[in-house]
Amino acid sequence: MTTKIVALVDALGCLIRFVLLPGQRHDMVGVEPLIDNVQFDALLADKAFDADWLRAELDERGASAVIPPKANRKHQFAYDMEMYRWRHLVENYFAKIKEFRGIATRYDKTESSYAANFNLVAAIIAAR
Repeated sequence: MTTKIVALVDALGCLIRFVLLPGQRHDMVGVEPLIDNVQFDALLADKAFDADWLRAELDERGASAVIPPKANRKHQFAYDMEMYRWRHLVENYFAKIKEFRGIATRYDKTESSYAANFNLVAAIIAAR
């Protein structure tokens, strides 16, 4: 049993929301619930999140998409490379999460208990 965690963090690297997905699902499935009813000026994401519908959604909201285009795109989009460097905050958050062995190796059998423990770990990290 594998699980993917798709997370949304703020500019300081603090968790805003997360979505658990089955390991075989693509990360894009979890984006819409993450950004629903959340205000932001820019979304920093990696190439896996380069989709026309997401770019259109962000454009509608007035937010900028700081997402490098996939190599197979016919039209390559420009993105702010300086701002993209701040995406490491998401990776840093996952590094903090991996300090907790039960979360990193998914000891919990059910999705609800795994999500509860993830919330607990997020609260511990926020309290540091």
